[in-house]
Amino acid sequence: MRYAKRGPLRFTSHRDFARAFERALRRSGVPVAFSQGFTPHPKISYASAAPTGTASEAEYLEVGLQAEVDPEALRVALDAALSPGLDVLEVVVAHGGSLADRIDASHWRIELPGVESDVARQAVEKFRASSEVLVERLTKQGRRTFDAREAVNRVDVIDQTGAPSEVAGVPCAILDLVIRQVTPSVRPDDVLSGLRVVADLEPPVPPRATRLAQGSLTAHGAIADPLEADRDGVDHR
Repeated sequence: MRYAKRGPLRFTSHRDFARAFERALRRSGVPVAFSQGFTPHPKISYASAAPTGTASEAEYLEVGLQAEVDPEALRVALDAALSPGLDVLEVVVAHGGSLADRIDASHWRIELPGVESDVARQAVEKFRASSEVLVERLTKQGRRTFDAREAVNRVDVIDQTGAPSEVAGVPCAILDLVIRQVTPSVRPDDVLSGLRVVADLEPPVPPRATRLAQGSLTAHGAIADPLEADRDGVDHR
């Protein structure tokens, strides 16, 4: 299934969402399958959850069930059981193959309030022209340095018609960003750190990132919908 994190609920951590989703399954009476052993767990698999603080229109998960259910009825029941802003958008029956294997890239929109588009465009040009952009991030293993440039398939400054979300009265550059999944993972804030490294770009207020899509990156740079094959009833086994 595909779900969204919107508005203030973008600050919901993955752990908090997982707890809320399991409660929603119980309240909805969904016949969830459980693992074997002394401490059975519901069979739920999450695919590439967005970082806390980012909004998303394209979060994915898989749920194992004990019996067949109507996908649309399941979507409606779960959506009603979750808080507004955690919205279940689509449910399909899986036809074999791992959902995670169909996701190797993400498409993001990043709003930079207080930054002129021309300033952002110059910073992006410097970033794209760099063969390597080293940034630092504090991880559970300590502070780590890695290349934020290699994972970026595309980054552009786009023209925005109308005011972006929650932005009014100030200039606001909009970044259009496609990131490949690599190890270590590169997140939108790492790309923003890279723009600061190469061009000293420092937004005066916190940027706002929204994941628009996840899926397989095609040869033309588009992102294929990971649920498309299931809608078509294709067995991937």
